[in-house]
Amino acid sequence: MRPDELFIGGVWCEPTTAPRIDVIAPHTEEPIAQVAAAGPGDVDAAVAAARTAFDGGPWPRLDPAERIGAVRRLAAAYGERRSQMAEIITSEIGAPISFAQRAQVALPWTMMTAFCDLAEAYPFHEERPGRYGAAVHIRREPVGVVAAIVPWNMPQFLIVTKLVPALLAGCVVILKPAPESPLNALLLAEMIAESDLPPGVVSVLPGDGSAGEYLVKHAGVDKVSFTGSTTAGKAVAAACAPDLKRVSLELGGKSAAIVLDDADPATVASGVRSASLSNSGQICNALTRILVPAARADEFTDALAAEMAALVVGDPTDSATQVGPLVAQRQQQRVRGYIATGCAEGARLVTGGAQMPDGVEKGWYVRPTLFADAKNDMRIAREEIFGPVLTVIPFADEQEAVAIANDSDYGLAGSVFTEDLERGLGVAARIRTGTFGVNQGYTMDPFAPFGGVKGSGYGRELGREGIDGYTDTKSISVAAKQDPATAAQGKGA
Repeated sequence: MRPDELFIGGVWCEPTTAPRIDVIAPHTEEPIAQVAAAGPGDVDAAVAAARTAFDGGPWPRLDPAERIGAVRRLAAAYGERRSQMAEIITSEIGAPISFAQRAQVALPWTMMTAFCDLAEAYPFHEERPGRYGAAVHIRREPVGVVAAIVPWNMPQFLIVTKLVPALLAGCVVILKPAPESPLNALLLAEMIAESDLPPGVVSVLPGDGSAGEYLVKHAGVDKVSFTGSTTAGKAVAAACAPDLKRVSLELGGKSAAIVLDDADPATVASGVRSASLSNSGQICNALTRILVPAARADEFTDALAAEMAALVVGDPTDSATQVGPLVAQRQQQRVRGYIATGCAEGARLVTGGAQMPDGVEKGWYVRPTLFADAKNDMRIAREEIFGPVLTVIPFADEQEAVAIANDSDYGLAGSVFTEDLERGLGVAARIRTGTFGVNQGYTMDPFAPFGGVKGSGYGRELGREGIDGYTDTKSISVAAKQDPATAAQGKGA
């Protein structure tokens, strides 16, 4: 890769500023790379290249089939380098290699192809009969220059869900990866360079928060697509407001798993573990509030504790590892702080805790931790912890379970576990979230829209709606054709 350069408008360039980004391995706490950091001058250059490409270049004006072909070439290049991509992600964010191969790399690769399939059937241009007899043409046109800003936890998945639909819509994209995980984005830039896109269509600018803020506020940007914390999302929305700049926000979550009284404890424990503790719990749609019937609370708590205690914690490069380190020391300290808070608030610590896992002496690790006998007004039940910490909350009946699930500032995901499908779907309809799962965590189906409500943001990614977010809809009305004989009669009158 080319860590000393920035990928601006399809060309590798020397940065205009001296600062560098140190990439630290969470497992060893040792530096593994140093990459160039974008400054204001680099952002200006990327926006200028993007504006030229969008305002006068071929990309927005190509037939959609040609853009689809270009993205399929990118997908082919991606497929050939999946192993390298997974190894890089494991090294820079600590994701277990098995999870990196499956979710961090194979899933984004699959979504590239799925988006192309969606774009082939997408109504970029359609004709409707008007109410007054005139034909109405509906065009879905690219929104323009897109600033795509992604966090470190699922970097390739989050990049692909922004970059690919934007490109298919005809937009041009400036991507800013998180400073914790720039290496995977630079590898993707290499693949983009091999895919024969026109000049200016894609730029990749690693940088800190100030670079992201400068990009968001730039007058040459037409839309911002942001994934990150709710606090940061509010700042992005405020920065876009003065210019009425289009913005979509995929933010935090504190999702609830509602366990109904007919559910099987072992099935619930397995489903919650998969949906909550992957990537060391550093996923926005994790099920972190486990709502269980009070009469069976011990059964479900014990099953979940046994499942969590059996998790293999350690070296993320080992294929047997299920839980790796957190991304940074500050994240480790933050999660340990929440564990201490949970104990102080009176929740019962069932398994885990703030100490290092057994057999692990170095790295930013936190034991998978389970609290029970908690209340929904505790901080561990209300705030996004973003680590391997789950909280069991008892409820008296289904009505109270729904009320607890909805009593949250967030609304990203959730689930219900039950033997009765119709009952489960009824609960799903009553929970105010953007996504929901029945007898599983929410699956990231590329054909289904993903996004949240309330403090979890607005806008949708994936599915046809994922392309919609990068288009403007234009209506063109065409005067009805007048019959010549009728027109002549009118003139004679």
